[in-house]
Amino acid sequence: MKLGTIAWNGSSTAAYVVGDKVIPVRTLSGRNDAIDVTALITRPLSAGETAQLAQGKPVDEPVKWLPPILRPPKNVLCVGKNYVEHAKEGAKAEGLAKAEIPTAPIWFSKPHTALVGEGGAIVHDAAFTQMLDYEAELAVVIARSCRDVAPERALDYVFGYTILNDVTARDVQQGRKQWFRGKSADTYAPCGPWIVTADEIPDPQRLAVRTTVNGGVRQNDTTANMIFDVRTLIADLSVGITLEAGDIIATGTPAGVAWGMDEPKYLQPGDEVVVEIESIGHLHSMVTARG
Repeated sequence: MKLGTIAWNGSSTAAYVVGDKVIPVRTLSGRNDAIDVTALITRPLSAGETAQLAQGKPVDEPVKWLPPILRPPKNVLCVGKNYVEHAKEGAKAEGLAKAEIPTAPIWFSKPHTALVGEGGAIVHDAAFTQMLDYEAELAVVIARSCRDVAPERALDYVFGYTILNDVTARDVQQGRKQWFRGKSADTYAPCGPWIVTADEIPDPQRLAVRTTVNGGVRQNDTTANMIFDVRTLIADLSVGITLEAGDIIATGTPAGVAWGMDEPKYLQPGDEVVVEIESIGHLHSMVTARG
């Protein structure tokens, strides 16, 4: 099942996506609570509601996609350096002789104000950064509260999967010697276009990940190459922290970012960035100059 969030009647609604049809969930009797997908995580659609939606009237005008989860319970939870080749390209960019491969997940976060939906803009603010970069990531959405989860049970707590682009101001990131500031500006977390429920992706470690900029391939890898797999990430993060329904965990990016190139090709106004993850879809973003 694909579930997204769209602008609707001056507000927002969760949407059921089947084929090319996008059907507002708030058209169902008793589901006016469904302003985003969070409501469908905490109170799932019944079989009858799903059947009604499948036969329902789709949106008949251009859809404005919003982030599937408008305001996750926590900041977006992110892990860095979770692919060996990305860790190596980062070390090279920093002028280090050898990459330090993490022995435990490296966590940071992005605020909910960074989230933007499918087709939205990544704002290039020249006063803030001259080194705007992309990072394609599989994102995991938590189904229900959990803590101290055993790795072998971790996928039981996954509601579904979506795409996240961990946009980064590399000069700010490196200049501050920490990651939050350079990764947290408004529009720095394009997410969507929808969440694919976990039953449709039984193994999150077998998904192709690809990024293009203006049609040219920049990243092309697979989630099989994560250092710490989804099970391990959930288990690690849940030690001492209660994960909640609607929490988003971004799982790291493979090699191929602009920062790692011999001659970096950073994002510029007018660029189109497309992140594709197998079994989920495509996340399109346009880079626009701050007005």
